[in-house]
Amino acid sequence: MDRLFDARLLPLIGPLLLFGVWQLVIAAQWVKPVLLPPPGETLAHLWEVVASGAIREDFVSTLVRTLSAFGIAVLIGVPLGVMLGSSVNAYRSVEFLIDFFRSTPSSALIPLFLLIFGITDANKIAIAAFAAVLLVLFNSAYGVMNAKKTRVMAAQIMGVSRWHVFKDVMLMESLAQTFVGLRTGVSMSLVIVIVAEMFIGSETGLGHRIIDAQQVFNVKDMYTSILITGALGYALNLVFLLIEKRLVHWSGKA
Repeated sequence: MDRLFDARLLPLIGPLLLFGVWQLVIAAQWVKPVLLPPPGETLAHLWEVVASGAIREDFVSTLVRTLSAFGIAVLIGVPLGVMLGSSVNAYRSVEFLIDFFRSTPSSALIPLFLLIFGITDANKIAIAAFAAVLLVLFNSAYGVMNAKKTRVMAAQIMGVSRWHVFKDVMLMESLAQTFVGLRTGVSMSLVIVIVAEMFIGSETGLGHRIIDAQQVFNVKDMYTSILITGALGYALNLVFLLIEKRLVHWSGKA
């Protein structure tokens, strides 16, 4: 029971460490309070904007854009990744393109997407989806290609059809790696949406709120928005981690 209780407290260590170091920086006067307000004041302001609903519209706008971009990435990346992963030759033929664009900062392509989509929500969603789809595709393909050969061979020896080997063995084996791509993809979607909201004309969104607060030197609201953005990213990652543990319960087992 004690061990279970301790395990439940472990996730609290990170936030406590963050706010402890933050308070230490303030107490030691390494940074002026006008640039970095105390954590207590920042958390009080966070509670105020959440309780009053002042940040609701920005939060919802960012969440909708992130999930829209991620949904597009999943619909394209998973089927295409599985298809390419099932044929090593097919993947090798497009490997350069995947690695080239995966290694290119998506934010560098914002001007290109501006020319195509203009200053619209579609632009923000498209650039985020582009960044996420490459991560989802890459991990889905490698998950299929790296399916345990012994299990594939065992199924083939037992006379299982190629379709059932692919569906019941290779796809199941690839789920763990695919979920890595999904968790990375949803985080990347949020990052690019925030960047797009900052620098592409936007009237709502957490990124818009952060840059607006910085420009008028409202540091409490800026740090509050940053904390809420981080909490959103953590929550999205946690959701997919819990889904993965439920669906891929055999991951890590022999």
